[in-house]
Amino acid sequence: MINKYKTCIRLIILFWLAQAHAENIKVAIASAHPLATDAGFEILKKGGNVFDTAVAVSAALAVVEPAGSGLGGGGYWLLHRSKDNLDIMIDGREKAPLAAHKNMFLDKSGKVVPKLSVDGALAAAIPGLPAALVHLSEKYGKLPIADSLAPAIRYARFGFAISEWHRRMLISRVNVLKKNPDAITIFLADGSVPKPFAILKQPNLADTLEALAESGRDGFYGGKVAEKLIDGIRSAGGVWSQQDLDAYQIVERIPLKGNYHGIAITSAPPSSSGGVVLLEALNILSCFDLQVTDEVTRKHLIIEAMRRAYHDRSLYLGDPDFIDIPINRLLSADYAAGLRSSIRPDKALPSDFLSGDLPEQNQGNQTTHFSIIDQDGNRVAATLSVNMPFGSGFVPEGTGVLLNDEMDDFVSLPGALNGYGLVGGSANAIAPGKRMLSSMTPTFLETPDRIAVLGTPGGSRIISMVLLGVLDFAKSNNPDSWVRIPRFHHQYIPDVVEYEQDAFNADEISKLNTLGHQLKQTKRTYGDMQAVQLQKTTRALTAASDIRGEGKAAVSP
Repeated sequence: MINKYKTCIRLIILFWLAQAHAENIKVAIASAHPLATDAGFEILKKGGNVFDTAVAVSAALAVVEPAGSGLGGGGYWLLHRSKDNLDIMIDGREKAPLAAHKNMFLDKSGKVVPKLSVDGALAAAIPGLPAALVHLSEKYGKLPIADSLAPAIRYARFGFAISEWHRRMLISRVNVLKKNPDAITIFLADGSVPKPFAILKQPNLADTLEALAESGRDGFYGGKVAEKLIDGIRSAGGVWSQQDLDAYQIVERIPLKGNYHGIAITSAPPSSSGGVVLLEALNILSCFDLQVTDEVTRKHLIIEAMRRAYHDRSLYLGDPDFIDIPINRLLSADYAAGLRSSIRPDKALPSDFLSGDLPEQNQGNQTTHFSIIDQDGNRVAATLSVNMPFGSGFVPEGTGVLLNDEMDDFVSLPGALNGYGLVGGSANAIAPGKRMLSSMTPTFLETPDRIAVLGTPGGSRIISMVLLGVLDFAKSNNPDSWVRIPRFHHQYIPDVVEYEQDAFNADEISKLNTLGHQLKQTKRTYGDMQAVQLQKTTRALTAASDIRGEGKAAVSP
């Protein structure tokens, strides 16, 4: 009897200590919108863990940053759970409808129909974000999903003041939004872009979020919401069916692992190309001492590594559930050595030496990212998307759900460029139920004394931005530096080095031109990196939000 009494007392003490620890532990959050970061801290105060927080931030971004993500889109959630050292990625990437086929965006002569895979109902793939939120909440969270969705529902129901960034994204897609009555009603004021700080209310989206909160997965993929989605899509020329919604499932995938000069790297596996291209580029660079070489040579080597890694992206990567991807070969040290041997320090290798050149196509900006870590090292890096700003511009009547245009991330015709200027082959061809290839690169970095979580939006430039962030981490710099460094990018095709204004000085531009690089300064800055860091010894947390965006980074009191 005494032993039972002692056991009960011990369990009560352990429970009390665990509760005290949960209440005192600090968390760092960096997201692309202040209200999304606030939503995360709100859920932490309710007793949620890092994964409940990720649900809240994801859902809030779906409401307050509709240009970048939404219930009508998808994404990737890279997770680390410290108690069992679990690393896993939730693949919530959208899937092609079952009625999709490889010629669906071609005309009778076999040519790509401009904008058909970008604008309107046919461009929308089956969303993965709602299913991912339910899975993340039920398997990894502590709170009911209704609690975690509450901030997003409030933002949708009662509204929030739109920002200048939101207005700028609206201006870029206003002509597409004007083609859809519900999009006009939600996002425009008398058919025009609203004034600064106008209040955006989305009551239909609030209703859809409440259905998800009350019924879980069935609240979106079944019932009245599903009926409205399908009716709206099919009446506008799309090909969704209830079978598509019933069949959609998230996939838990094992993240990719690599090492760069003592930094353990964990990143996204296919159906994202992000981790493969990032690790391949770092493997190529691993035998160069970038810390001591002069700046021109350093940047030349990074560009050449980007060129080769992005080339392999176009050749080999796609949905791993549909094709065999030679990941072990692509990430092997021997393969990197072979690619490295073709790099000359005194001359750039033209991309058409790797494969035939193709014409340039405009880049874009889309997607969103957030990073979270607590003092125990539990963490989430999540990159979410609807593809182009405001996705397809199509909202099925009565749902409030702005649908993605991720079908454009497939290869409509081998060798053709998508909306971000990326070229691809048959590995990423359209097929029923297939996930399209992505560049999203949620990533963890770890050394004996530090853990970092980072990622960014930016279309095809995502991987190169994360690469530069990793290299800056390798210099022992902190999150404020990773998110601020001027950026440059090469994606194999077009054979051009794009760069922000301060990425190269005049002398570097001259010398890089002499090496054979074609340089093109971007008209404006790009990316919106969100990063957090834990110092292992002191358990100090830091967070940084890209100054190019409007995000908020903070550490809980």
